[in-house]
Amino acid sequence: MTAPLTPPPPPHQEPSREHGEASQSQQPLQQQPSLQQAPDGRSRQFWPDPSGGSGFAPAYGQDGPGMKTELREAAVVTVVLALGGVALGLLWWWLAPSVPLVGDVVDNSWVVYVKDSEGEQAIGVDGTFTLLAFALGALSALGAFLVRRRGGVPLVAALTVGGLLGSVLAWRLGVWLGPAQDVLAHAKDAGKGVTFSAPLKLGAKGALLVWSVGALLVHLGLTGLFGPRDPEPVGYEQVPPA
Repeated sequence: MTAPLTPPPPPHQEPSREHGEASQSQQPLQQQPSLQQAPDGRSRQFWPDPSGGSGFAPAYGQDGPGMKTELREAAVVTVVLALGGVALGLLWWWLAPSVPLVGDVVDNSWVVYVKDSEGEQAIGVDGTFTLLAFALGALSALGAFLVRRRGGVPLVAALTVGGLLGSVLAWRLGVWLGPAQDVLAHAKDAGKGVTFSAPLKLGAKGALLVWSVGALLVHLGLTGLFGPRDPEPVGYEQVPPA
């Protein structure tokens, strides 16, 4: 008499292991983001909806023209502001009040002194530079905002560096265009007791930062008041299937 034939037990372990390996291999593919066109016209990457629906969750947005374009625009802004220092230097040389000096001979030696010791012309020279620099900073911020409303770190850096370079160029240009720096030689040429103008001098070197600070403040205000607003996230965005 022979023993009854019984079927071997089903291989429970092998299929489950193969199924687990297949699910693990497919999981990274399901989590790969896809580049889609959002309803607002921006190019965004979307993660698959974790709930299993047909929607996609936005991963992040790519706003603006791109970093390379922003750097090129920032370089142009920096050069334009630096060259704008020529206008600031000319205006400072033209509008700054002159400080009157007088030469005299004491013990066979030439001495020079301020004609009006209580005058405020020297303060006016620094004040003129400060006001002009702030005005140009506001204009440069307005121009940069009109060209690129979204701002960005490269544009802010360009306003800062360009304003500083323009201020330094304006300072050196105004000094070069102003009266001679050799005060004793100028007094000898003018003669004893003859009034002549002192060379342009920027006493408050902190005025060199006014252009940059003014540009940043005005640009910040314009961006806060009139800059574009990012759309608020609304959970998952539905993207039609390909």
